[in-house]
Amino acid sequence: METCLVVVIVSLCLCILFMKFKSFSSRPLPPCHLHIPLISDITWLRASFLELHLILHNLIAKHGPIFTLRFFSTPFVFIADHSLAHQALIQNGAVFANRPKTLSSGQLNISSSSYGATWRLLRRNLSSTVLHPSFSGIRKRVLHDLLNRLKNDVAETSHSVVMVKDQVQHAMFTLILFMCFGEAVERHKIQDIERIQRSLVNGVGRFSVLSFLPNVFARVLFPTRWHELLQLRKAQKDVFVRFIKARKGATVNIHDHGGAICYVDTLLNLRLPEGDSALDEGDVVSLCSEFLTSGMDTTSTALEWVMANLVKHPHVQRRVVEEIGEVVVGEREVKEEDLNKLPYLKAVILEGLRRHPPSHLLMPHAVSEDVVLNGYLVPKNGVVNFAVAEMGCDPKVWEDPMAFKPERFLRTEQFDITGSRDIKMMPFGAGRRACPAHILAMHHLQYFVANLVWNFEWKAFDEGNVDLSTKQEFTVVMKHPLRARVYPRF
Repeated sequence: METCLVVVIVSLCLCILFMKFKSFSSRPLPPCHLHIPLISDITWLRASFLELHLILHNLIAKHGPIFTLRFFSTPFVFIADHSLAHQALIQNGAVFANRPKTLSSGQLNISSSSYGATWRLLRRNLSSTVLHPSFSGIRKRVLHDLLNRLKNDVAETSHSVVMVKDQVQHAMFTLILFMCFGEAVERHKIQDIERIQRSLVNGVGRFSVLSFLPNVFARVLFPTRWHELLQLRKAQKDVFVRFIKARKGATVNIHDHGGAICYVDTLLNLRLPEGDSALDEGDVVSLCSEFLTSGMDTTSTALEWVMANLVKHPHVQRRVVEEIGEVVVGEREVKEEDLNKLPYLKAVILEGLRRHPPSHLLMPHAVSEDVVLNGYLVPKNGVVNFAVAEMGCDPKVWEDPMAFKPERFLRTEQFDITGSRDIKMMPFGAGRRACPAHILAMHHLQYFVANLVWNFEWKAFDEGNVDLSTKQEFTVVMKHPLRARVYPRF
């Protein structure tokens, strides 16, 4: 009797496994664009950002919100639908939380590490140290430097014209650098680090393809780019290691606004779960570079886009100033504690991120097991990406999506930027691999935009015209950087 029962149970289990396997194996991949081996692969490698953006836009129109591209036999699944993104990143978050193995190129960092214990440790360390809120002293110092530079530029030019990109990039880089290494970084060393980081960022178009290829193929197919990248990384390491050694062992207090920050020190003392090994200098350089690049470029890009729209839409700028005036009475500075009292300002930032997300595609995800999405099979280790810009301008979700209307974020309840409830836009990603610094980034954007428009009136340089066309660098930036006429309010 017991033997029969065991046979029945085993038979049922086998049937269930067989049915599950059959259901997965019978599922098709999402609609696939025509792929000709080698020819198609070389075409993707040589395509510019504008060409790729147009191709993806056309494929979405042709195949719908989920489709497949093949790149060297690997299926790349693209998703441009809010509900499908929510199903993937929130409802099936663990399955979609991995990264393609070739992304890291041997470097240890948070954004490209495989989903697991090491990634959790690094992300937790970042959240508890560098992303700690107690940096108001540093932010205030950087803000005052920025305002003074703008005043000097205005005083030195008869037309009161400033290049906004140069100013905000330097301010954001200085802020992120101080948060990483401490305030005691000499100005000439800031220039050295900024030069190295800018070289890496400016070369992202040339180097990005190397991230999707195994190192051996990258060296053979793109020897010049590979050598150039290695040289830049060596120069970066030479500069960074001096700071890392100088900070190692220092007494650190993250609540001391004028002192050093504990990011590097904490990293040097970390023990990795795999083999209980410590981070070496190369690992720390990679993590610091990741923090500097991500923190500087994404925030400065978003800040320039917001300022461009405030220049293009003077009525929006006036409303922001009026709102600030009701909160800040007799003061020339918007304090951090005032930001929660400025809902329209926050709506302006959110609208800027919706219309102009710094990245039009998220970093690629990799699925850890076969999964069915919208009736299609997403195979194990398949690469999945999400069309952020398409979602932010979807007319099914957003009324008049191409218009800049901050008021849309005042009509509803508190907007969920994390996408936990539902995804309408996701400039910071969503789910387990969402940007860990999204709260800090929103805070920086609100703080600097508020003070820039409160201290200066911003007008278009070219008779009211502001060109919002784009180009791809590390982030999606203005093709023609913003030039504005600036007039002190005080």
